[in-house]
Amino acid sequence: MNQNTWSVLNISAMLLLCFGLQSCKTEPLTISQKDEKRNEVRKMANQSLEQLYKAHPQARSAVGNAAGYAVFSDFGFKLLYGGAEKGSGVAVNNSTKHETFMKMFELQPGLGLGASKFKLILVFDTADEFNKFVTSGWEAGANLLAGAKTKTEGGAYAGAVTVSPGVHMYQMTEEGLIVGISITGGKFYPDKELN
Repeated sequence: MNQNTWSVLNISAMLLLCFGLQSCKTEPLTISQKDEKRNEVRKMANQSLEQLYKAHPQARSAVGNAAGYAVFSDFGFKLLYGGAEKGSGVAVNNSTKHETFMKMFELQPGLGLGASKFKLILVFDTADEFNKFVTSGWEAGANLLAGAKTKTEGGAYAGAVTVSPGVHMYQMTEEGLIVGISITGGKFYPDKELN
């Protein structure tokens, strides 16, 4: 087989693995397991926000004055010609304090090898944008994120990028360092199991 054939086979195998892992069914969670998972997500969200505020103190007012925000912890891997990111998080309506537990998924094309873990924080200026996010989910395509990467914010949104009108995104490493936006596209959707 030539190199192009191996490349296609590797990419196909990676995609099948990713989608296979996504579709695996498990036993339904018990009430105590759901509570435990929700508490883990809340703890991650609080720690991530504190890391953000330490790196950019002005972000506290941006998050606090927004219609809502969402925080995700994401684990990814890359093997040869492709990779994937999978994460969980919570979206909080600042007016009502109502929580919506969420999931995210991203496929990463391109060469690479290794694993990564990072945090995403989305801040929504308007209730409409926030409500669309928590009710029907949100897809951030590669084109949208590629354009956003060149538009870093200042003031209260220092360190963030605007990924669509009224939606700002911070990406941090596990250690809390702002890294710009490295994801190439993602799908965010409500977690049916935890809501």
